[in-house]
Amino acid sequence: MLLLELDSQIIDNLSRQLGFDVRPLDDTPRALTLELTAGDRDSPLLLFDATDSGNAGWFSRCQFYVDGKSGQVLQTPFSVANVRDRSGRLQNRSIKVQVSKELSTRFRMPGRQPVNEQGIYAVLYNFLSALLETGVAVCGPGVVKPVAGRGESPRGRT
Repeated sequence: MLLLELDSQIIDNLSRQLGFDVRPLDDTPRALTLELTAGDRDSPLLLFDATDSGNAGWFSRCQFYVDGKSGQVLQTPFSVANVRDRSGRLQNRSIKVQVSKELSTRFRMPGRQPVNEQGIYAVLYNFLSALLETGVAVCGPGVVKPVAGRGESPRGRT
């Protein structure tokens, strides 16, 4: 196993640089879990349904893909989950992100980047940027629900 010594302050700072409000949920020896909210954003995070043909434009420029069943962001040590309000409605500007601190020695980063803390910070920054600018595809039905795209209601999802 590879054990990463992630600095939660660095992750907090890079999230804030992108405009996210950060709420730490859990920091264990195995993972760091945060709730991130794009509070100043009027539109939803760009977490969209990859199977919807109406989202083909986003899909073609997408860099990150989420397994809808597990919430795992493919080729990263991240898992995501939707945030819901007290009545159970999806919050379209918030997401929970868990960063694994323990990785298999077989784990490979995209583009054959070395697996170290700096590489994880860079990929996390790019992932969070994609949620704001280019889009992240949810592949398949499951626990992670899209919050943007053609499937939105006219008033937007809340």
